[in-house]
Amino acid sequence: MSVPRVDFALMPLRLLHTSDWHLGRTFFEESLLEDQSWALDRLLEALRDARPDALVVAGDVYDRAVPSADAVALLDDTLVRIAALGIPVIAIAGNHDSPERLSFGSRLLEGSRVHLRGALDGVARPVAISGKGFVYAAPFVDPEVVRGMTGDETLRGHAAATERVLSAAREDAAGRDLPTVLLAHAFVQGAVETPDSERPISVGTAGSVPAATLAGFDYVALGHLHGPQEVAPRVRYSGSLLKYSFAEASHEKGALLVEVERGTARVEPVRLGQKRNVARIQGKMADLLARPDLARHQGDLLEVTLEDEGYVVDARSKLQARFPHVLNVRRTTLTPGGEGTFMSRVGGAAGDDQALFRAFLETVAGIAPGEAQAACFADAVDAVARKERAS
Repeated sequence: MSVPRVDFALMPLRLLHTSDWHLGRTFFEESLLEDQSWALDRLLEALRDARPDALVVAGDVYDRAVPSADAVALLDDTLVRIAALGIPVIAIAGNHDSPERLSFGSRLLEGSRVHLRGALDGVARPVAISGKGFVYAAPFVDPEVVRGMTGDETLRGHAAATERVLSAAREDAAGRDLPTVLLAHAFVQGAVETPDSERPISVGTAGSVPAATLAGFDYVALGHLHGPQEVAPRVRYSGSLLKYSFAEASHEKGALLVEVERGTARVEPVRLGQKRNVARIQGKMADLLARPDLARHQGDLLEVTLEDEGYVVDARSKLQARFPHVLNVRRTTLTPGGEGTFMSRVGGAAGDDQALFRAFLETVAGIAPGEAQAACFADAVDAVARKERAS
């Protein structure tokens, strides 16, 4: 009985594109390690279901150049589990990663088809995937590092440095008959940057790279910006693993399942969800503590904007009685001269110490000072005045 021959060259190269895991990140001092572990479990499920030819991780694997021991352990466990599925992994260093630390043991790991690329000198040597295509891995490009590599002291800016790094890879890709993919970590011009979600690469536009600099590949899998988006035809950011700022509250996080052929790429979002959602709510304190429709936010990581007039004593603790993970509290109406505020209560008595004290206590505690409190405050004011005169 003859077995039909499968021509893998006629089948598309299937990749699961993800980026910006930021393992070890904290959010307003709240550890996200368990949330990241949960999301990576969902990513493993997606790999089992989709069975792509490879998983590509477009940088910022860690949140810091010197990651915590727990973050390193989580990455180690995740890579072992992916390798057990028989699915190759290609991951590059982002601007948050230490290239040397991320690629430690990389030559040994390649035997398990785990390719960790931190150095820029190997970009033109692609990873061959299952006889279906090639992935060129370009870690974050630091112009200073490229100047040291090339000896060209005139080279300035990320665009010029990236062009120098990719020129040999582009030339190699042009001679390939199978689909080619560029895995890169950069801020590409025309992309939408989410406020507060990612530290800038440099001041002004010097850190940005034109989309044309990344041309010459059938698909470009990007990392760095946390919002999933297409910047140019077949040039995409997958977005971050989780919501890492309140500005990302409306994002749908996940990965991209990509089928790449010569000159074409089909992309399908893969939603991973979040163990704890990131959300914003707004209203007056009494309403926020009573509204039944807000019960769905009790497990969320929250930013609360209070609309109460005047100061609310111990606002965060009061809110946390209902919403345990209130991370940030903002106010919209606590402004100088606003109705019910401290300054409006002071009125024209700004030069009267006792009037200031009375207005402050009424605003903060909701009570007028008694005789003993007023006398104590007067004694304190006199003591300060005597000290100032003596000096």
